[in-house]
Parts: sequence; C-alpha cells; structure tokens
Amino acid sequence: MANQRSEPIDILILSNGPGEVANWVRPVVRELRQQWGSDRTQLRISVILSPCTNAMGTEAEVVRGFEGCDRVQAADHFWPFLLWGKTREDWDWRPTGIVIFLGGDQVFPVVIGKRLGYKIVIYAEWEARWPRWVDRFAVMNEAVTQKLPPHSRHKAQVVGDLLRDVEQSSSPAATETEWIGILPGSKPMKLTQGVPTAIAIANRLKPLRPQSRIAIPIAPTLDPATLARYADPEFNAIAARFDNATATLITPPAAPPYLQTAQGNRIDLWTDYPAHDRLRHCQICITTIGANTAELAALGVPMCVIIPTQQIDAMRAWDGVPGLIANLPGIGTAFVTAFNSVMYWHYQRREKQGKKILYAWPNLWAGREIVPELVGEVATPDAIATCIDALCNDPTRLAQMRTDLQGVRGQSGAARALVAGLAALLEPMREPPRG
Repeated sequence: MANQRSEPIDILILSNGPGEVANWVRPVVRELRQQWGSDRTQLRISVILSPCTNAMGTEAEVVRGFEGCDRVQAADHFWPFLLWGKTREDWDWRPTGIVIFLGGDQVFPVVIGKRLGYKIVIYAEWEARWPRWVDRFAVMNEAVTQKLPPHSRHKAQVVGDLLRDVEQSSSPAATETEWIGILPGSKPMKLTQGVPTAIAIANRLKPLRPQSRIAIPIAPTLDPATLARYADPEFNAIAARFDNATATLITPPAAPPYLQTAQGNRIDLWTDYPAHDRLRHCQICITTIGANTAELAALGVPMCVIIPTQQIDAMRAWDGVPGLIANLPGIGTAFVTAFNSVMYWHYQRREKQGKKILYAWPNLWAGREIVPELVGEVATPDAIATCIDALCNDPTRLAQMRTDLQGVRGQSGAARALVAGLAALLEPMREPPRG
C-alpha cells in the first residue's frame, strides 16, 4: 500500500482508442492500485481521452468500469482541456502529479504536463518524441531507446510490451475444439465491410472444416444487437452484395448469443472482454490490418490478414486523409476507384519485382511475411477459406508462426515496470511505496 506520510498526488492518464484503453490503460490502472494503494486521499487516478478515428464513442464508459479509476472525461471534451485546461466537470488538480501517455499524440502530455506542472511519462511503443520536455520514456525495447538523441537516452527505461501483459491473465482449461476467430473491426465503417465478409468466409469455411467452430470477439464498444445489424441487408446494403452473406442474431434464454447465417451456419459471439484467453485457444484468426494484428501477435496467435482493396467500399473504412476523401459525396466514389486501381497496380508491380509490400504490424516489425497477407483480388471469401484450411492442415507452419510472432514483441511485465519506475520521478517529494 502507499506510504501514508507522502504527499497526495494525481495521476493523469491520457489515452484515445479502444485498443489502447483495453490493453494499455487497464493494466496500468490495475498496477497503480496494486503498488500504490487504494487510498484515494493519497492517490487519485484520472483518465482523459483524446479523439481517435477508431473510437466508437463509448470508450469513456469502458474506462469507468475499471476498478481503481476515479475520474474519466470522454474525447468529446478534449480540446477545451488541451487548449485552456478546462475539464467539463471543472476538475481540481493537486500540486503534485504525473501525466502518463498511453495513446494519442505524444505532444498532448507535453502541453498538459507543463501547464499542470506535473512530471511527464510517455509509453513509447516504436518511437519516443519530444525528449527535451519529457521526464521519462517507458519504452517497449532497446531499439526505441537507440532512436533517441544520445543526450536524451538516459530518460528511457525499457519496461517491455504492454500488449504482452495480456498473457498474464489466467487461461481456461485446454479444449480440443478447433476455434477459428474472425475480427471484423469495431468502428461502423469497418463493420460495414467486415461483418458481411466474416459471414461469407464462415459459409465457405464450414464445408471445408465441419469440425471447427467460428467465433467473433465483440469489442467493449459494441453489443451483439449492434453487430448483427451489419448482417442485415436492410440496414447494411453491402451485405446484399455477397452471396448469402446475411445472418440473424439468436439469443437463447440461458446461453450466449450467436449469429445464424442464411445457410444455417453458426458464428459464436464472444461478449466477455478482453477475450484474450479465448483468442489464445484459436487455431488461427482472420483479421484486417490495424491494431488487431498487434494484439494477436502479442498473444502469439497465428493469423491471416486480409486487405480487400478490390472492393470499392473497403477504402471508406480507412483512417486518415484517404478515408475522409473516400466518404465525400460526389467525388468519393471516383477517388476510391482511381486510388484502388493505382494502389493495386503498384502492389502487383512490386510483387513481380520481388519487393513485397507488407501491411500487418508483425510483418512490418520483422521485415518479412510472418503471417500471410491476402491483398486485393485474391482476398475473396473463397480464397480466404482455402488459405485457412491449408494453414490448419499444416501444424508445423502454425507452430513456427506462433514462435515468430512472440519474437517480434517486447517482454511482458511492462505495466508493473512502468509503475515501479514512477516513484523515482517524485523524489524527494515522496518516498517510494511500501508494503
């Protein structure tokens, strides 16, 4: 428990998207309470969210469910706080505190920390920025430290990979069931494409592997009814473009909900979150590019990554400027058509030259294709199902994939190491926690 003689402090955590909230904020809040105590008069934990293109808008509610968190502000109210220091509920701040960056733009903790007069700690997964104004970098591995200017490297502490901390949770009993996971995304534009694609894959995969069970883990920002709407062609027009890629939500009175496809196939819905224990038991998962590939890599779960650029509407789910332009009325469709044609031509040209373009995070980290990527016209439900069947029939390749995935991430125990290193920042203002 925390030293009762020490000066009361505030911990302000800055974060943004659903992945960062679940995989970074959650373990750090837990470790803060375990190492520093539960006495709110001594330690108060606040979380402020910044806007994120991947957000669903319910991230604040998710954080409020974390035991140990005292105050939460949603992303809608971020800019007034960044610019003028004004929170929606007019929070007060203690004289002593630490700002911890766990997602967003690394300039945010610099601005906010300097205004509050707090120490600034940035968790840097791949790159550490603003070293002149930051007090401590908690970095994933030594490679991040080496990117810092030599005179700033003393500020870096290698803590490991926060995503690897998900491996520390208890695992359920081993099961002989062959599970295949499909991760369609969490935000509306990705679900528009992802859910019909998942249903089409399930329909084609089931005849190939009748012994397998297929599941979709549901993000905390979603519920089964919302997910099921994207399988309804009356709500989601894209669902009608696939062959029988529709499904109905079944909610048994004393059993978990599931989707039943028009062809009679079942897709289980995992509503417990995070579903790390379930995902670890998957033989393989199917996902698009993004944070899911990093999370699965941390869990050591083999995956097949799909990038269906040949589908005109796929790009409307992209982040950044291309996604914004793609959704503009009038010019959006023309832009998507032209952009997709150029992109796929460039991809094929690089393939013929032997210079493969990599998209999934674990492949980018390794500089080679650890997990297969199906891009463009080859990313059809039939091709994906065939690829998954071949991989499941090759246990040697799956085992090597697991080993390679575990090798590209940092060590576990990052949350514990990050929190343990905070006490030194506050000396001599406070003594390290005891007990």
